[in-house]
Amino acid sequence: MFIVKKNYFLLIESIKDINLKNIKKKEKFIIIYRNKKNIENISNLLRFRKLCKTKKIRFYVANDNNLATKLLADGLYISANNFSLTNNFSNNYPVKIIGSAHNLKEYKIKKLQKCTTIIFSRLFRTSYTHKKGFLGIVKFNLISKLIGEEFVPLGGIKVSNLNKLFMNKAESFVIMSEVKKKPAIFDRLF
Repeated sequence: MFIVKKNYFLLIESIKDINLKNIKKKEKFIIIYRNKKNIENISNLLRFRKLCKTKKIRFYVANDNNLATKLLADGLYISANNFSLTNNFSNNYPVKIIGSAHNLKEYKIKKLQKCTTIIFSRLFRTSYTHKKGFLGIVKFNLISKLIGEEFVPLGGIKVSNLNKLFMNKAESFVIMSEVKKKPAIFDRLF
């Protein structure tokens, strides 16, 4: 299967979750580093960031302005549960901000946070016990069209439902759990 999209977002919790050697198409990938549990060594993160740069993979850091600045990240990812309207980036540090939202209320907050790209979740059913409901392709496309914003879908995207992404109007999508579970997904996607 060959899925053609403008960008492929890979949401990782550790730099060990992904082998950059598997990524062959340059300039299409955006890695969002979202480490909630274990703090990784800054020198390892700097090496990983440098490797991303040489492979022309954009690198974003989640909810941590200081780390993003230290790593000279391409941008900042603001999760759906982050409602802060301030960011600490200096004016001379050009940064793009990606935001995540689950509903229209969170979408409006992300626009106030100056997010240039909005990741809208959940496209498909997920196995999380505390997260119920999903949009589906039709509802996702309708919301995107009504708002006039191109959302990036996240949630429940697996190898088994990749074919359904052809019906999605978005030019990008986000993979989270499949990056860790099935690294061979890269061969199938690109």
